[in-house]
Amino acid sequence: MKTVRITALRRTEYPDLMVQYENPIQHACDVAIGQVFYSQNGERPTALCPEAWTVMAPYVTTLAAGGGNFFDGWMKNPYSALISCNDGFRPVSFLLETVEEEH
Repeated sequence: MKTVRITALRRTEYPDLMVQYENPIQHACDVAIGQVFYSQNGERPTALCPEAWTVMAPYVTTLAAGGGNFFDGWMKNPYSALISCNDGFRPVSFLLETVEEEH
């Protein structure tokens, strides 16, 4: 299986929605922009948020197995995907891409 690099590219926050709908929370997300994770054998990197993994897992496992070309040419690099976690208040966008080197 191929190694998949997962890079946190951007975080967006919607403070108005947080005020209107979210209960105050102490700890939302540890991911830093630019942070890189590596998935070996299609498995979740231990430091990656389990909820973010839920959304990206089907793409990571497909890429790890050598697949790609999601949605018939969606990405310039067919062996990549841009996926956002499912936090509606502060989503993080992750670039998933296969890499040849081992980590």
